[in-house]
Amino acid sequence: MMNVLVFTSLFPNNQSPNHGIFIQQRLKHSMARHGWIVKVVAPVPYYPPGLGGWRATYRKVAGHEVREGMEVWHPRYVMIPKIGMMLQGLLLFVSVCWKVRALQRSFPFALIDAHYVYPDGFAAALLSWITGVPVVVSARGTDVNLFKNLPIIRQLITWTLRKADAVIVVSEALRQISIELGVDEKKIRVIPNGVNPEKFFSIPQAEARKKIGFSREGQSLVLSVCHLNANKGLDVLLHALALLSEKASTLLWSLYVVGEGVERERLECLVQSLDLSERVRFCGEVPHEQLVWFYNAADVCCLLSEREGWPNVIVESLACGTPVLATSVGGIPEIVTSPKVGTLVARKPEHVATALKTSLERTWSKSEILKYAQQFRWSQTADAVKEVFQSVLTVQGTTCRKHFSSGS
Repeated sequence: MMNVLVFTSLFPNNQSPNHGIFIQQRLKHSMARHGWIVKVVAPVPYYPPGLGGWRATYRKVAGHEVREGMEVWHPRYVMIPKIGMMLQGLLLFVSVCWKVRALQRSFPFALIDAHYVYPDGFAAALLSWITGVPVVVSARGTDVNLFKNLPIIRQLITWTLRKADAVIVVSEALRQISIELGVDEKKIRVIPNGVNPEKFFSIPQAEARKKIGFSREGQSLVLSVCHLNANKGLDVLLHALALLSEKASTLLWSLYVVGEGVERERLECLVQSLDLSERVRFCGEVPHEQLVWFYNAADVCCLLSEREGWPNVIVESLACGTPVLATSVGGIPEIVTSPKVGTLVARKPEHVATALKTSLERTWSKSEILKYAQQFRWSQTADAVKEVFQSVLTVQGTTCRKHFSSGS
């Protein structure tokens, strides 16, 4: 049995139950398979009373809750929008160090499991120093793919990854970037996210469509499950569907968009301007356990991101037997390695429109897709993470703790 302290701002809470759900899933399966005791410190930004906007939901996040058998604390930290990114890691550390030290007295954790390299991993490296326990940092995608292009943040990311006792990345693409940043490749381990076959499985399409209220006979259903931000490429998908309507007027389709985000209002306006209001439905945020109905109702699931790590929506769709159409970025080409399960496409409306037409007119083998998806399991992920943790603790037990100011 091992005590593990998880540190990340990317974690579900009572206001955003799907936020970082993949981290919660990894922990849940690790606890179940290996008997770990896990406690989570998942900070949220402090948002002053009286201010409105979407960030006002931060004030409603519970200070403490229990999720999937894990105690979770949500201490507040100071976040300075736009201008404070280079200070964010330090501000995060200062805001939570008291909580982590207090937890260590009542819950002597053997290791800090940090997710998201910057600012979370940076703060976790400092927490490792004051607590004297090793830290494993997991890179997720945007934290490395985007921030590496910002000179000062790139240096902080590099420092964090070098200080970590081990680095977990979700794709080979992220491994290569980490090596380019100067991280010792011996301490990098590629461990993709998994999927829970008890949550995502095949259901007859007619049954699934009835469940989600899709009753348009003879129509194809295109699905997009994502956070509504510019990176996810929903505007590209909408323009592609408008082109599809012009070029293949006899092909009947509808689009369901599952998710919320700051881009929703702009996207709704775009739908109106493209005259697609009768075909596009914004479903809002859907509980994770209900997504299985949407995947099974769809004919194809689309994700046109500019950057990605290892998008769970792709493996969840495949686990339901539904083919995917996605951009060839990040770890996506490592997931979709066969044309029998999906299509990789350039992030341009004309290319997406052509690929969509082909996908919707093609007869896919659901059984082949389901068989292919069996390689993605949270149980395998949990076992691989255990190996990394054991390796770190073995080294920790046989050598002196590295000096904090030295490189590694």
